[in-house]
Amino acid sequence: METLTRVPLRPNGVRATLEFVFSVHPSSTVKVSEAATPQTRGANITQEALNLASNLLSTQPASVTPETWYSTISPQLLLLLDGGEGPEVAKVAAYVIGRILGRKSSGAPDTAGWKYLAEPMLNLIKPPELPSDVGTEPNGIIDLSKRRVIVQPEDLATALRRLHSLAEAHPNPDLCRRLLSRLITQLWSLASWHDPPPSMAESVLAPARELFKIFLKLTPTAHFVLFVIANLDYVGGFTKRNPEWRYETTPDGQVQIVDSRQLFRDADESAVLPRLDHKARVLLDVMTTALSDAEISTAFLELLKRWLRSTHDLKGGETVIKQAEEEQDPVTNLAELRTLLAMMERFPEKLATQPKAILDLVSQILAGSADNADEDDEVSGVALSLLNMIITAPGFQKSRVEPAVLSLIESSLDKLSRGATNLSQTASNLRLLLLYRDELDDPASAPNATAAPTNRQVEDRKTYNLAVSYILDPDSPAPVRSEGLHLLGTLITSRSPVLDIPGILALLATVIPNADEYVYLHAIRLYALLCPAHPRAVLRELADRFADAREAHPLDARLRFGEALLQVVQRLGGEADGLSGGRGGGLLGGVDGALREVANALVAVAGRRGRRPKTEARRRREAEAKRRKDREAAEAWGGEVPDLGLDEETGDEDEGERARNEALERIVAGWEGTRGSEDVRVRASALSVLGAVVEAGVAALGRELVVAAVDLCVAVLQMEREPEKGILRRAAVLFVLSFVRALEKARQRGTDPGVGFGGQAQEDVLRTLRYVAETDNDGLVVQHSRDVVESLENWQIVRLLPPERSQQQDVLGGGLTKLAGLEVDPDSAAAVQSGSKPRPMIEEVE
Repeated sequence: METLTRVPLRPNGVRATLEFVFSVHPSSTVKVSEAATPQTRGANITQEALNLASNLLSTQPASVTPETWYSTISPQLLLLLDGGEGPEVAKVAAYVIGRILGRKSSGAPDTAGWKYLAEPMLNLIKPPELPSDVGTEPNGIIDLSKRRVIVQPEDLATALRRLHSLAEAHPNPDLCRRLLSRLITQLWSLASWHDPPPSMAESVLAPARELFKIFLKLTPTAHFVLFVIANLDYVGGFTKRNPEWRYETTPDGQVQIVDSRQLFRDADESAVLPRLDHKARVLLDVMTTALSDAEISTAFLELLKRWLRSTHDLKGGETVIKQAEEEQDPVTNLAELRTLLAMMERFPEKLATQPKAILDLVSQILAGSADNADEDDEVSGVALSLLNMIITAPGFQKSRVEPAVLSLIESSLDKLSRGATNLSQTASNLRLLLLYRDELDDPASAPNATAAPTNRQVEDRKTYNLAVSYILDPDSPAPVRSEGLHLLGTLITSRSPVLDIPGILALLATVIPNADEYVYLHAIRLYALLCPAHPRAVLRELADRFADAREAHPLDARLRFGEALLQVVQRLGGEADGLSGGRGGGLLGGVDGALREVANALVAVAGRRGRRPKTEARRRREAEAKRRKDREAAEAWGGEVPDLGLDEETGDEDEGERARNEALERIVAGWEGTRGSEDVRVRASALSVLGAVVEAGVAALGRELVVAAVDLCVAVLQMEREPEKGILRRAAVLFVLSFVRALEKARQRGTDPGVGFGGQAQEDVLRTLRYVAETDNDGLVVQHSRDVVESLENWQIVRLLPPERSQQQDVLGGGLTKLAGLEVDPDSAAAVQSGSKPRPMIEEVE
C-alpha cells in the first residue's frame, strides 16, 4: 500500500494515477484493452471517478511530508493544467488543484499546497517584495545600463493562462475570490492596456480581462468599483508614487515585469489623459457585462459623492459631506472625474434605478447652491441634470418621495429660478414639471398604482436578477454559474417574496440537462430547498420532466431529474417524521395528491409497457447511419474492416477480454430496450424513487397504487431475468425493503398505513425472493435478495410486539412496560387504584 500511494511521486506519476482511476472505476466505460492507452482527450471521466482521483492526490501519504508531496506533484498538475493533453485533462487538473487549495491544511497561505500550487502562478503576475540591493555589483556600484527583468514574457503569459483555466474549470467561487483578490490591480493593469499589440491582446489582455470579469461578478459591490477607479492608472509595484517594479512592453509585442528602480522615467503628462479615457471606457464595458443596473447606479452615486467632496462642502443647514482631510493624488482625482463623465454620457438610464438615493443627494446639493443663486455652479448643473433624469423617468410618482426631501428640493428650485444665472430657467422648468408631474400620467392608471416596494424587496429583486443573469449567460464560467445558484439559494432560504416559482423551476430545468456535474448538483439542492414551501409545484415539475412524455430530454437529463426527485422526496419524508399524526395528516397531508401523481408516473415509467416512438425513430436513424458508414468503410478497405484495437500476440488473454467486452456491450445495448420500449436505466431509477415515495408517505398513496407497485416488482423478479436487466431487479428487491420499512414506521407511530400486507402476500414475496437468491445470475441481486429475506423474516417477528413508546416516555418513565400476553403499565395500575378504570382480567394463554 505504501508503494502504491507513492506512485504520484514518480515522473509522470500523477498522469498515471489519473488514468488508472478512470480506467478501473465502476462508473467508467473504458474497455480493458483501452486501460493502458493514454487518454489524451480525457474520455470516460465521470464525476465519481474524478472525486476519487482528487481525494487520492490532494492528501499526502503518512510516509511523505507535505513539502515533498506537493513539491513533486505540483509541476505535473500545472503542466496538465496548460491544456497540452486536451481540455478534459486540463479540467481534471483544475479540479484536483482546486481540491488541494480548498482545504485549510493544504490551501491556506504558508502551507505546502499553497506554496507549490498557488504561489507559482500568483508570484509571476505580482512579484513579491524585492530586496533593496537588487542590481548592485560586487563593488557596490549600480549599473544603470542593465535593465533587470523580473518575470519573462512567456512566464507571465503562462501564469495568466493557468490561472484562467483554474478559475473557469473549478466551480468553487470562494477559491476564485481568494486567488483573484490578491491580483485586482495587476489584472486591471493588464486587462486595460492601452493600444496593445495583437500578440499581447491574445496571450495577456484576453485572459486578464476574463479573470477581472469573473472577480467582478463574484464581488459585485460599488466599493470594489471605486477601488479600481482609484487605481485606474496602475502600472505595477506596491506603491503608486514610486513602484518597485512595473509592467513593460517588449519590442516583439509581449509584456514583461522589470525592476523600475533602475529606470529613468520622464513624466509624459500629455499621455495621461488619453490613457485614462481609454481605461475608463474599458471599465464601463466590463461593468456593463458584469454588473446590474442597480450596482452601476450605486457606484455612480459613491463616485459622485467623492467628486463633490473634492469641490466644496454641501450645506443644508449643516455640513452634509465633510471635506476630505487628506489631499488625494491628482491622477486619482482626474481618473474619478473622467470616469464620472463617461458614466453620465454612456448610460444615463441605468443611473435612475435608485431614485431615492439620487433625490437625497440632489436635495443636499441644491440646498447648498440656493444660498448663492446668483452664481453659476457646475455642481448645481449636474444636480439639475440628475433631477430631470429622475422626474422624467417612467413610473415616477411625486407621492412616493419623502415629504422632507420634496420640500427641500422645491424650495431650492424656487430660489435658483429667481437668480440671474444660466441655470435659473432650467430650475424654473423643473419646478413646474415637479409641481404637475403626477397629473401628466394617465388618470385611469392612478387607482391601480401599486404600493412602493420595501427596501428588502428592492434588494431581493436586484439579487434575483443578478442570479438569473449569471445562470443564463452562456459565457459564464463554472464559478460564476455556481455563484448565481448560491444567490438564488439565499433567496429561497429566506422565503423572499420576489421569487417567481414557475420561473425558477423553468430556470433549473434548463441548468440540469446541460451543466457540468458539480453545477447541476447545486441545482438539485435548490429543488430540495424549494420543496418545503412549494411541494406540489416541485413534485409535479420533476415528475413531468422525469417521465418525459414528449420525449424532449436525453437519457442523462432524465436520470438527473430522477436524482432531484429522489432528494426532494427524501427531504419531505424526513421533515414529515413525527409530524404526521394519522392518515393524510401532518406535512404530507397537504401533498397527498401530488405524491399520488408522482407515484402513478413512476409506476408507469417502471412498467414494461412504456412506448417511446420518437426515441425508436431516432435509434433507427442512428443504426442506419452506422450501417451506411460501415458499408462505406468496407468498400474502401476492400473487404471486412479489421479490428486494429486487438493485439494478436497476447494470446488467451485477448479471448477472455473479448468475451468480457462482448458481454458488457450486450448489457449496454440491452439497457436501451427494443422496439421503442423504455430504457432499463430509467426504469431502475423510477423504482428507486418509488421506494422513497412509499417510505415518505405510504398512507397518502392508497391501497391500489401500493399493491400495483409491489406486484410490478414481483413480476420484474419473476419474468425479466436477462443479464441486462440486473440493475432493474436490484431496484425491485430494494423496493420491497422500502415497503417493509414504511409499514414498520407506521406501526411504530401507531398510524394506519392504508394498505395491508397479509400472511399470504408475505409468503408470495418471500418465495419469490428466495428463488431469486438461489437462481439469479447477478451477484448484487442475489445478495440484496438474501438481505431482504432476512429483514422481512425479522419484521414478521417484530410486528408481533406492541409499538415502542416515544422517546419522551422512555426518558420520563423508563423500565419495562409491555410483554406479549402480559401488560405491565404503571399508568394503567394507577388508574385501576383510583377507580377510574376497571381491573384487568388475567387469563392463561398458550
